[in-house]
Amino acid sequence: MSHKFLISSIQSYSTNINPLPIFLMAMKSLSFLAVLSLLALTLPLAIASDPSQLQDFCVSANTSANGVFVNGKFCKDPKLVTADDFFFSGLQTARPITSPVGSTVTAVNVNNLLGLNTLGISLVRIDYAVNGQNPPHTHPRATEILVVEQGTLLVGFVTSNPDNRLFSKVLNEGDVFVFPEGLIHFQANIGKAPAVAFAALSSQNPGVITIANTVFGANPAINPTILAKAFQLNPRVVMDLQTKFKK
Repeated sequence: MSHKFLISSIQSYSTNINPLPIFLMAMKSLSFLAVLSLLALTLPLAIASDPSQLQDFCVSANTSANGVFVNGKFCKDPKLVTADDFFFSGLQTARPITSPVGSTVTAVNVNNLLGLNTLGISLVRIDYAVNGQNPPHTHPRATEILVVEQGTLLVGFVTSNPDNRLFSKVLNEGDVFVFPEGLIHFQANIGKAPAVAFAALSSQNPGVITIANTVFGANPAINPTILAKAFQLNPRVVMDLQTKFKK
């Protein structure tokens, strides 16, 4: 078989193939790879934090008059915004402690500092009586960083299932501790005098779920049999706890 015959046969075979389907398949493969590449680049950014806002601020107006609805709040007309919308006063003052757990939490969030709307941050002051505590709770939308201003606190958080590891530390004045978003955490005053702490949270409205109040103070009440089995308690003990936490 001559070389001329082979070349002629290859050329003849090539001209009989429609290149369009091959081209389309190649383009589809490239498009698919391009989409995967974009997802790989954008997904970590999307998961890391809330999207960046498209304006300098969105002061909450709590009304639809002269405003637009953004992130659960109406925004004031920027022309009507003043410095007072970004101002809160009084956190230097100790709060009275009347709760049975021996602490008072004073929150500064979007509900009382309207300029926080869309900014993704808030603040609390926590006053602790002697032997008082901020009982086990969680913030479903925020990480918390706490600094002790006065006194000595035992603090900690517990990791999720199945490990349920406790990370705990004794904090003194000036010490800082971080509670990761969504994990159950607590603070307790183990000193001989009242204590004070301040905490920043990575949400304008972090939410709070106090474990005991939520479980035993649910409205309507959770069936005591369910809680008795979950906590391995006598149903009468559960009903007694529900009575204590009933709103």
